[in-house]
Amino acid sequence: MKNKTDKRQMGKINVLVVEDEADIQQLVSYNLIRAGFHVTCADSGEEAIQLLRAKDIDCVLLDLMLPGMSGVEVCATIRKAELNSDTSLPIIMLTAKGEEEDVVAGLECGADDYITKPFSPKVLVARIKAVVKRMASSQLDANRPWGGVIAVDGLEIDSRRHEVSLDGVEVLLTTTEFSILVLLAGKPGWVFSRQQIIDSVRGYDFLITPRAVDVQIFGLRRKMGVYGMCIETVRGIGYRYKSAAEKQQ
Repeated sequence: MKNKTDKRQMGKINVLVVEDEADIQQLVSYNLIRAGFHVTCADSGEEAIQLLRAKDIDCVLLDLMLPGMSGVEVCATIRKAELNSDTSLPIIMLTAKGEEEDVVAGLECGADDYITKPFSPKVLVARIKAVVKRMASSQLDANRPWGGVIAVDGLEIDSRRHEVSLDGVEVLLTTTEFSILVLLAGKPGWVFSRQQIIDSVRGYDFLITPRAVDVQIFGLRRKMGVYGMCIETVRGIGYRYKSAAEKQQ
């Protein structure tokens, strides 16, 4: 995979806009180009898949409702490492379906964030910059020859390579899931409120509900199998990572 960190420092961020409505596609593209991004557009999920295989994309802005292959299916395909093995590619859902269950569905399929229509161009630009910056920070850690490894029980997190393994078997996480796990497992036993988790992995400028954090935790637990029980819910407060050894005491 190409070193995207270097490219972000030297050139424009390339955003793939997947939107079938021409007016919205033009509006989004105009605002992103005005903000200094390079924009590639796709009218369908199938076209998006082809472009992702052919181009070096830094972030995907993905409509949830598309003709043919849905946004959820496109997101799931990326997360299954079928495209350039880049399972950590930032994905932001852009959707007119703002009901909680629709937002949850988008996050559960692997999206890092969501924006509902109608949207603020300034918020859209800010969120894209935030997810790309977070990924760039992970890539910078990967280039450092020191530190960045967390080992608890059979869990090992390598921030330098943005990799997670359980008993030696690699686990594929989204950027947000990875950031939450680093926060919790980095300080076993510490209790983090939902707001602290939001502030840590997304930044202070995001309007995101605690429910979205719960969805990310649910996804983490599912992917971690038996180790998922180590992520404990602290009723009325938030979450903590409690090692298997501590749980046996």
